[in-house]
Amino acid sequence: MPPPQTNIPLPAGHVIDGYVFERQLSMGGFAIVYLATDPQGVPVAIKEYLPQALAQRKVGLLPQVTAANREAFQSGMMAFYEEGIALARLNHPNIVHVINFLRANDTVYLVMRYEEGRTLHEQIRKHHGEFRENFVRGMFSRLLSGLREVHANKLLHLDIKPSNIYLHTDGSPVLIDFGAARQTLQQCDPDLRPTYTPGYAAPEQYGNRPDQGPWTDVYAVGASMYACLAAAAPQPADLRLLDDKLVPATTRFAGKYSPQLLDIIDQCMRLDPLTRPQSAFSLQRMLAAPYIAPPQE
Repeated sequence: MPPPQTNIPLPAGHVIDGYVFERQLSMGGFAIVYLATDPQGVPVAIKEYLPQALAQRKVGLLPQVTAANREAFQSGMMAFYEEGIALARLNHPNIVHVINFLRANDTVYLVMRYEEGRTLHEQIRKHHGEFRENFVRGMFSRLLSGLREVHANKLLHLDIKPSNIYLHTDGSPVLIDFGAARQTLQQCDPDLRPTYTPGYAAPEQYGNRPDQGPWTDVYAVGASMYACLAAAAPQPADLRLLDDKLVPATTRFAGKYSPQLLDIIDQCMRLDPLTRPQSAFSLQRMLAAPYIAPPQE
């Protein structure tokens, strides 16, 4: 299969069912996210299903899909739509809220509440990993409240990483851009490029192993906490399985953060899924436990 090409976004001013598209916010291998306004003029984010490996849009509005890719494109679109329906049932301040669904231009769109702020990835770049422990514990504890709601509804996120954690100006986190539909698409066509994010994806996500569950998202939360301290993604799990060179948090950051927090991070990032915290709730309780504050606290 040839390497994916960059698709052109919809033009500014394009209208679908009263929603006016203003500009592109982000583009990934699976979708394009736009800033738009609803019929009342309220800003919203709209996510367009447009996997680059299967569909090309170089001119006009309609994606071009070859006959060979049509079945995979349709299966992925159905998974994208079903995931949106599942997310629309959730109403939690720490989870992106799906407001509406649109079908146009031979694809589908999710209309989501537009979140003001910046991503945790941007915060890490700005602060170069110099976060206080109380910020890390507090922010991830709130994030886990949202993740508990996700898991309670029999969903998995499967793409937790700093760029998918949005921070409001008050520091409260919102979990965005779920990856379960992308994983479904890869199951439909194993030749597609991987949909997981190296450094944050758990080892069981490589090869779509069947032993995925809440503990898979727990690994990604631990990796995201590690990234907050290191200002960089940890060693990818598939490489760790071959030659684990990841310096444990308890070693690398000793003296800067409490032993309790560093041990929690290491537990989350264990390669064996059965030895990690098995739920978002158990991890949340661990983060809320009393700890010995490091000197800078």
